[in-house]
Amino acid sequence: ATALGLFDLRPNPFNPTTTIDFALPEPAPVSLVIYDILGQRVRTLASGWHGAGSHQVQWHGDDDLGRRAAPGVYLYRLVTQAGVSTRRMVLLK
Repeated sequence: ATALGLFDLRPNPFNPTTTIDFALPEPAPVSLVIYDILGQRVRTLASGWHGAGSHQVQWHGDDDLGRRAAPGVYLYRLVTQAGVSTRRMVLLK
């Protein structure tokens, strides 16, 4: 069975695009959100039911309105019924 996991980015640091991988042991509602270092939501990358197994989502360094995010440190957080996992990433100029 697949374990719940949120994995390191490829690449990190990145510019302009990075890939976020996560895995689910069973179908579940998922929230995958990018936050700035102050904890403000920048971009929702995934929301809703996802099947069991491995998933990939790309972030192109933009916010929910399509504006370019500022260079700096960001957090990406996966929230499921099974728990919460948060990791850091760096967006370069």
